[in-house]
Parts: sequence; C-alpha cells; structure tokens
Amino acid sequence: MPTVGDRIREVREAKGWTQERLADEADISPGFLSDVEKRGKNISLDLLLRVANALGASVGYLATGEGHRPRERKPVVIPPELSQAAEQLHLPYAETLDLLDTYNSVIARRSSRLKQRMSVEDWKDLHEALKSVIRKVYG
Repeated sequence: MPTVGDRIREVREAKGWTQERLADEADISPGFLSDVEKRGKNISLDLLLRVANALGASVGYLATGEGHRPRERKPVVIPPELSQAAEQLHLPYAETLDLLDTYNSVIARRSSRLKQRMSVEDWKDLHEALKSVIRKVYG
C-alpha cells in the first residue's frame, strides 16, 4: 500500500522535479524529504501542507491517496496577436484569458479551417462578437 512518501514522490516525479527542487519550493530540508519519501518517516501536517502547496496537490490526496490525482498544469501561452489585440482593447488579463479560453473551447476544436493563426483583427472581431452575444443574452 502506497505511503505518504510514495505519493509525494509520485507527484514530484510527474512534475519532473528533483527532491532538492521540492525541498526548496516547500522550504524544508532535502534530507528530511528524502527520509519521508524513501523511509516512510512521518511528516507533520504543517510540512505536508507546504509540500502539497508546492506540488499543487491536495493534502488529502498526499495523506490518503483519495480524491483526484493532481494534474500537471500547463503554462498559459497567449499568442502575440491576442496580446496586441488585448492591449489595443484595454482588456484586463482575466478577460484576455477568457477570450483565449473561448477560442480554444469553441472555435479551435470545431473547425480545422480555423486552426491557422488568428490576426490581431481576428481577435478583436471575436471579442466584439462575444460582447454582442453577451449583451443579447444578459441584456
């Protein structure tokens, strides 16, 4: 049966991190982390919370193995054209991400024709079209 240390090692390795990196991110001793992972040394809730936060995992998952296994988060890449359109439209970061998410979930997955790179004007047109729909739906 997997231990807390086994689950910590599993998540750490899935992220491609060394023990030293996790110890640094969690502000704990690398030797202590090694003891937890390899020898099953007990870890306090405070230290487990630090490790969980560093890994982006839940304490519950690391402690019991129950719940969702943490997924690796991919970095957000905003196309330069969208970044330029957002700057011209004075969009805050959150709205820029919403526009990108909308494009990725609705347009890019539905049409291979639109998989080509969008221009600044295309992003601005998409933003205006979404605003128009939202005005119609929500008044």
